[in-house]
Amino acid sequence: MERKTIAVTGMSCNGCEQNVENALKTIEGVTRVEADHKGDSVEIVVDENTADDDLNTAIRDAGYDVTA
Repeated sequence: MERKTIAVTGMSCNGCEQNVENALKTIEGVTRVEADHKGDSVEIVVDENTADDDLNTAIRDAGYDVTA
């Protein structure tokens, strides 16, 4: 397992956090997700084989931006 932190912009409330968390939980290999709209980030625990592109795409498809 691997812990990752992704910078996410566009979250403004707990509902936004839930949207991001739900989107990421649909990806195979994701075991834990915790979004923080105040910190503009999401912490994820994933299998080593889970592609960053899949994580970023899920966040973007939920309506939020991934920053470098």
